[in-house]
Amino acid sequence: MGVDVDAVNIENVVIEADNQINTSKKGYITVTGVHGIMESQRSEYVKSAHKNAWVVVPDGMPLVYIGRIRGHKNMRRCFGPDLMYALLEHSVKNRYTHFFYGGKDGVAQLLKQKLEQKIPGLQVIGTYTPPFRPLNDQEKNELIETVSQLKPHFIWVGMSTPKQELFMIEYLPLLDTNIMVGVGAAFDYHTDQLKRAPKWMQTLALEWLFRLIMEPKRLWRRYLVNNPLFLVKLIFQVTGLRKYESCHETRIF
Repeated sequence: MGVDVDAVNIENVVIEADNQINTSKKGYITVTGVHGIMESQRSEYVKSAHKNAWVVVPDGMPLVYIGRIRGHKNMRRCFGPDLMYALLEHSVKNRYTHFFYGGKDGVAQLLKQKLEQKIPGLQVIGTYTPPFRPLNDQEKNELIETVSQLKPHFIWVGMSTPKQELFMIEYLPLLDTNIMVGVGAAFDYHTDQLKRAPKWMQTLALEWLFRLIMEPKRLWRRYLVNNPLFLVKLIFQVTGLRKYESCHETRIF
């Protein structure tokens, strides 16, 4: 649907992150599921955020199933919290540094404490809890100055979609970092404020149903409107009734 999801798995992304940092390149990762695809249908700016991403990883099983049907047998789900933990754990031996941006009041600092306990040697050198609005000029300059002093290898962005994608495309050129990753609710998962769905629901691509049951008021529109629309648009694309222009060449690491 105009968003090229890369045929990757978590292990691929971890290896490529090393290459990205070793060559001093900058880029951001969008962790994208059905919700992100559908937001891209409503906004060209959101679609451009995916287009300009270094990697677009498949966050939901529906995208993985589509990729496997197309022949990408090694493609696996890159669930935001799992991708985050894998990269954090891997980063210790290379002494990569991290900055947490997002979450409700106190969540980023709590995340730092919990993950430093779970992953000995982890270096989280800064956190920032933004207001629930775009940063004003003073806040923007303060963030840029703080990151300029710390120079973290990774900035983890814990915001909702599409806010985090729009934040990354705007701020990557302004912040002194190598990689930004939009991981959505990962901050809440790793601070035990959200529960994971049972394994069987994850395998059957029913994690959306578990989240809907847990947070019906906030998520009903996302899942009960977006999911059927996604299926309709997918059928139109597969049958050739609707053509979509590719954003970039799908990468297979």
